[in-house]
Amino acid sequence: MTQTIDSGNTRTDSHGKVHETVHNADHEIEKATLVAQTSEGGQELRPRSELSAKELMREVGAVLRISESEAAALGAVDNVVPGTTGDAEDQTMIINMGPQHPSTHGVLRLMLELQGETVLRCKPIIGYLHTGMEKTGEELTFMQGGTNVTRMDYVSPLNNELVFSMATEKLLGIDQDIPERAVWMRMLLSEMNRMSSHLLFMATNGMDLGAVSMMLYGWREREEVLRFFQKVTGLRMNHNFIRPGGLAADLPAGWRDDVLRLLEMIPPRLEEYDILMTGQPIWRDRLQGVGVITAQEALALGATGPILRSTGTPWDLRRDMPYLRYEDVEFDVIVGTYGDCFDRFAIRLNEIRESMRIVRQILDKMPSGDYRIQNKKVTPPPRARIDESMEALIHHFKIFTEGFKVPEGEVYVAIESPRGEIGCYIASDGSAKPYRMHVRGPSFVNLQCLPHMMRNCLVADAVAIISSVDPVLGEVDR
Repeated sequence: MTQTIDSGNTRTDSHGKVHETVHNADHEIEKATLVAQTSEGGQELRPRSELSAKELMREVGAVLRISESEAAALGAVDNVVPGTTGDAEDQTMIINMGPQHPSTHGVLRLMLELQGETVLRCKPIIGYLHTGMEKTGEELTFMQGGTNVTRMDYVSPLNNELVFSMATEKLLGIDQDIPERAVWMRMLLSEMNRMSSHLLFMATNGMDLGAVSMMLYGWREREEVLRFFQKVTGLRMNHNFIRPGGLAADLPAGWRDDVLRLLEMIPPRLEEYDILMTGQPIWRDRLQGVGVITAQEALALGATGPILRSTGTPWDLRRDMPYLRYEDVEFDVIVGTYGDCFDRFAIRLNEIRESMRIVRQILDKMPSGDYRIQNKKVTPPPRARIDESMEALIHHFKIFTEGFKVPEGEVYVAIESPRGEIGCYIASDGSAKPYRMHVRGPSFVNLQCLPHMMRNCLVADAVAIISSVDPVLGEVDR
């Protein structure tokens, strides 16, 4: 029998032989620490000591296409934190903001390099909500695709359905044959959806900055619009109502009175928003001059929607590349001057008013007729016919189980969603399913602006800047 006696870093057996002890405690602690860490690979924000001046300035230099010497000069200055001497990294720290954060609009993670409360660098990290909707769309028929795309930007589902349907119709060659009533109904629903989306922005933007009352009021008005959607489509969100060839059903009885009631109710509420926020000194101080982006930066980054228009660039697809019947209605493109958070807030507030202006014109111009194309290739038979005709029953069964075949080709269609240009690219191989599908989500593209907007701002301003972008992570991580 051998007896072992522990003593410090050695152990001695009964024969007096000394053995070196292997202490695993430190090793186990180190191992546990490594397991607890998470890494996003190339997405992560690296310390300054690991970066060259070129890499450090890439987010500015690559966007503005400045020369290498200019980037190097800026990078050399940037390697030293303002107000300090010596090694910049000793004066900074890298922290995570999100994804579990009430102001990151879902599951957005930001890695921030801070000097005190000043943000020196920012890197958005995405992918926490990834659902693979584009790949899923390649396994669904064109008839089924609407149930998938409507869930991307879940705050603006009808615009998702619209762009997918318009792309499919262009491939089918029926885009010029859609009945006039269906076209104007699509415009009505699209503008109502723009109103509900911007009302939600008003609510969340107020909540992010401490205006709790605005959350209650904005949500209250949005509920009224969603109640109208529920009456029309049967659902408050994720409607699958706009479909290739037209819409799922006609507008219900009393729809015009419901819209008029909304148009009478909302304007006085917007006046209250102006009193509560627009003219409020604290609100203006929190937003004016914060998160500034130039027109040059916004265009180089591909930003669209209120972000681009806040820089003074009057780009709106409804006016500049008209679709549906937007050329037949009058409305103004709202632009800002300074490209700051206040401009983006004011633009969305006034776009609600412009959408109401468009809706009033739609009410006057809404034609009668069919709500979907009468083409047996893409349109199921009327519900009443299914009970009377075996052929109609078979047709209904086949179109919903097998779908309709779409000619070979590829197409890209873009429309103006509440967040900017949403585009749908579809490549067809002649089958009933898309061979390839890709969606240009404006929230995804607009997130590129965050590092530029946050540069040298305060952590408290970071919340306001994220909110001003109005990202929907379902669209970012599609």
